[in-house]
Amino acid sequence: MATAIFSNPKFSPTITTTSSKNHYHCQRRTHLLLHDKVQAFQAASLKLNPNPHYKKPQIVSCQSSGSESPDTEKVRRPEYIPNRISDPNYVRIFDTTLRDGEQSPGAALTSKEKLDIARQLSKLGVDIIEAGFPAASKDDFEAVKIIAKEVGNAVDADGYVPVICGLSRCNENDIRRAWEAVKYAKRPRIHTFIATSPIHMEYKLRKSKEQVIEIARNMVKFARSLGCDDVEFSPEDAGRSEREFLYQILGEVIKAGATTLNIPDTVGYNVPKEFGELIADIKANTPGIENVVISTHCQNDLGLSTANTISGACAGARQLEVTINGIGERAGNASLEEVVMAIKCRGDQQLGGLYTGINTRHISMTSIMVEEYTGLQVQPHKAIVGANAFAHESGIHQDGMLKHKGTYEIISPEDIGLERSNEAGIVLGKLSGRHALKQQLEELGYELEDEQLESIFWRFKSVAELKKRITDADLRALVSDEVFQPEVIWKFVDLQVTCGTLGLSTATVKLIGSDGKEHVACSVGTGPVDSAYKAVDLIVKEPVALLEYSMNAVTEGIDAIATTRVLIREETSDLSGHGSPVERVTRTFSGNGSGMDIVVSSVKAYIGAINKMLGFKDRTVVNSSEERIPISA
Repeated sequence: MATAIFSNPKFSPTITTTSSKNHYHCQRRTHLLLHDKVQAFQAASLKLNPNPHYKKPQIVSCQSSGSESPDTEKVRRPEYIPNRISDPNYVRIFDTTLRDGEQSPGAALTSKEKLDIARQLSKLGVDIIEAGFPAASKDDFEAVKIIAKEVGNAVDADGYVPVICGLSRCNENDIRRAWEAVKYAKRPRIHTFIATSPIHMEYKLRKSKEQVIEIARNMVKFARSLGCDDVEFSPEDAGRSEREFLYQILGEVIKAGATTLNIPDTVGYNVPKEFGELIADIKANTPGIENVVISTHCQNDLGLSTANTISGACAGARQLEVTINGIGERAGNASLEEVVMAIKCRGDQQLGGLYTGINTRHISMTSIMVEEYTGLQVQPHKAIVGANAFAHESGIHQDGMLKHKGTYEIISPEDIGLERSNEAGIVLGKLSGRHALKQQLEELGYELEDEQLESIFWRFKSVAELKKRITDADLRALVSDEVFQPEVIWKFVDLQVTCGTLGLSTATVKLIGSDGKEHVACSVGTGPVDSAYKAVDLIVKEPVALLEYSMNAVTEGIDAIATTRVLIREETSDLSGHGSPVERVTRTFSGNGSGMDIVVSSVKAYIGAINKMLGFKDRTVVNSSEERIPISA
């Protein structure tokens, strides 16, 4: 996504590009697309290369030695000051997986899942965690609050603790609600936004430019008056806004007390040259800009979010808003792993020395956790974290890899927390013990608690009795089924099915409820899965619609583990004024299940989705409806 980003020779970061036959794929030329009028300004104040004698080192790859462990890898991180960064080359990473990422259809997260992800983001080392939209619902408010209390006060030995941020629209209720949720953190932040593009102001806000400026100025002042000294402001749809109006409104919110200015390409409309110029122009023309940090937030509607984000950083932005796996509204957001690894890989050579504080050894585990909790599967060829990211099938490529890994890999799997299983020398089977299992799981990027490991160990033993050899794919399926599951409201116990061509398919299901009581139901259906799902419905008594059902074998062979994913939605029936039933559709919820038996796997996935849905049943919506505001500010 980020390859061949730039092609305009006008956009060059005062670094001489040299060529050598020893350079590899990592060294593809990237020219920073800036307009002629800002080149001089860029060299003087963007400080892409403070040293005029800087020479690009000759390299063959971006791979690290692989000797450091995830917890011992040291990262440089300047002291946190809301409105400035002491090192001009340091780039803050603002993760919005829990806010914008959760707006992906089917990506509903429970409070527990949000807390787990926030803890993992802290391990990853993100500078700011946008924990949610506190005014959206009681559940969102409580989730942000608990993250602020727990993750926002977990200071490590080096003094690092993430900023905990809450999003709000430009109104007092939203801002007050956001502050009430984040104020428990050691470093709280309020992020408020209002639209500034002509189309949004005319059709959505129905307000004039003067009214929008007045609202923005007053709401930033209000946020500061609550005691919050870290306020971020976003002009929504800045990518389609008039430049002069942007300079004006941004100057006003700086005077009102904003410490970070986020420039969002809300609809993914901009291209890298255009977005780089936007950041550079804002940096050159906004009064008071030297007193704030410039941020980017790029959507991926044209597949350019990572490229635009890197372009913005090269033009002077020092905070980058991203999500794990690139999830988010519509086509998603700039991907954290892509942006961070691009900076780590090319920062010294092509990006003027830019760097982040991310511990990249935790990328793999974070990606897996978000994938499992949201149910949004990562495409196999996804950069950095896709299943094929480090796979080599071509004979020519395999030959090169056997001779030197740098021939076809610009980064190593160890850089993101993976080990090459074929080099570990461990083959798991029914005689393997806990230590071997734990080591193999760690090589796959999983860091599990002792209780979780114990649970997986006994599942592993039961599967190993039926399979001669347990593969990495099998282990991933087992971890998904045991660890990345919602809080248990209904627990699966037993299943018996009868099916075939001689009669109706019948299923008997036994579940244990949250009260500890056993519940048994029997039903018939068109097949074993249909009858089993109907039996579950008889027990749970919650009207749901099955929207999607998919199953995959994680390995080859008749003894493969099956993984099932389902997507459901809650349904209720209301009566319209004419007395006819009207279907009211609410959120969608995903569930995953794994097992040697495909029907058992299917039932586990269905119950997992129902448990996640029931976790939202007691949500008290603050707004008149469960509004999922389609913005990416």
